[in-house]
Amino acid sequence: MNIGLSTYAFTWRGSERMASPMTLVDMMDETVALGGGVFQICDYPAIEAYSDAELAELAAQAARRDLALELGTRGIGPTQLTRYLDIAARLDVRVLRSMFNDAETRPSPDQAEAWLRAVIPRLERQNVTLALETYEQVPVDTLVATVAELDSPYVGICLDPGNCVAALEMPASVIERTAPYVKNLHIKDFQFTRADGWVGFRLLGCPLGEGLLDLDGMLARVAPRERDINCIVEHWLDWQNDAETTATLEAAWTRHSMDILRSLQS
Repeated sequence: MNIGLSTYAFTWRGSERMASPMTLVDMMDETVALGGGVFQICDYPAIEAYSDAELAELAAQAARRDLALELGTRGIGPTQLTRYLDIAARLDVRVLRSMFNDAETRPSPDQAEAWLRAVIPRLERQNVTLALETYEQVPVDTLVATVAELDSPYVGICLDPGNCVAALEMPASVIERTAPYVKNLHIKDFQFTRADGWVGFRLLGCPLGEGLLDLDGMLARVAPRERDINCIVEHWLDWQNDAETTATLEAAWTRHSMDILRSLQS
């Protein structure tokens, strides 16, 4: 079971809210320091503007740290997937995470299937697995049906059960329905808290093991060790009023999550 971090574990420390935002190389260094073997550059649009030389240097930095790189974007339209497969080739990426929808396109199930079927030959040539994430905008049954119909080892699911709660799809059910198709696993815990004035609830992140995610149950059902599925740490951490407090808590949550996952590797 290979474990690692996503750029979503650095949402705040890598943002412009910090006086000195962390770079991708800084994030890779922390991944290695915490015992990770993979780093997922996910929903990080700046990478689209990297030159070939900059991508080559990033790949070299990862290789020097013995880190595997993964890549993540949103959307499955031909232009978007081609752009990210080009980047993946330069970074020696083997897993590309995406979602059905992006800011401009919301394909029907038939359109999504057609676009995905068209890209499978390139995935095969490039030896890249496309992992489509579970999230509230697309019913899990639609996602599973599409992946099952394509029936390709190069197209599967990125499981993140917390994302589906907003669509009233319960994590245990999401895990059970997607487990056979999972190719990538996002690890983040979450909980409901009362909104101010006790009017309604907020769904936010929390330290791993303190919320609603049944981590042991998910790992037992998905079997990432046996199936060579990478486990990638993310967070839903709310801003904590000031940069120093937020950065300190984000770092603590990241360390805590990796400590737990490392203990499960042995």
